[in-house]
Amino acid sequence: MLEMNSLFERRGFRSPSAQALPRQSWQKSPASPVLWPNEVHVWRARLDGQLSKSFELSLSEDDRVRAARFKFEGDRHRFVMARACLRTILARYLKTNAAGLQFDLGPFGKPGLAAGPNVLDLRFNLSHSHQLALIAITRGREVGVDLEFMRSDFASDEVAEHFFSPAEVKQLVRMPAGIKTRSFFNCWTRKEAYIKARGEGLSHPLDQFDVSFAPDAPAQLLESRVDPAEVSRWAFEDLSPHPAYAAALAVEGNFSRLLLWDFHGSTIY
Repeated sequence: MLEMNSLFERRGFRSPSAQALPRQSWQKSPASPVLWPNEVHVWRARLDGQLSKSFELSLSEDDRVRAARFKFEGDRHRFVMARACLRTILARYLKTNAAGLQFDLGPFGKPGLAAGPNVLDLRFNLSHSHQLALIAITRGREVGVDLEFMRSDFASDEVAEHFFSPAEVKQLVRMPAGIKTRSFFNCWTRKEAYIKARGEGLSHPLDQFDVSFAPDAPAQLLESRVDPAEVSRWAFEDLSPHPAYAAALAVEGNFSRLLLWDFHGSTIY
């Protein structure tokens, strides 16, 4: 079991070193959360629970139609749970009906809240893997989050060659076996969080930017060959939702406080 302490504050634009980072604690979530412009909130939710009546009522008709398209019940259940969590959490901030929330899609398919009812200019990003989901929320700044269940059989040099930059692949192949899986997923989640924050998904060339990923390296964008100014535009954080998962957060601009919430105060460990 991973021991963690309380909420922590950022001391600057870049992440501090891994040794200096206070260990993270996920607190019981508030019923009426308040998000200040200098904050980032990340919510952790389990997807293997029962679909309650309140969750069922939070879904829109579009959610139900999309859920019905899944071939396997397990996939359908995880989609519904993730969608219900997202709607319920956003509705808490906006003090509105969850089922009535409207979403728009960006040019490359990134979802966002429709402008009308979104009086706080909330931005969000959702990632789920296996039985967990993370939802990152900001005000007026782009955000991306990625969560991955770490599988050693997936963390191969061959996969890296398809999705990482040449510099990243060169570094990964030299990693000792004992830290290679963690390093692979550090790289994967940081790259995914970044392209999700930009709202471009895989249309952004993955070999045209480099991230740090050694287990003792602070999470950051090291270089962008598309636009060198990107390095100073984005802040990164590692997240520790569970020892079996890797996760990363990318946020546009500077922020001073990161709050970590457990949805419904659920116990993860």
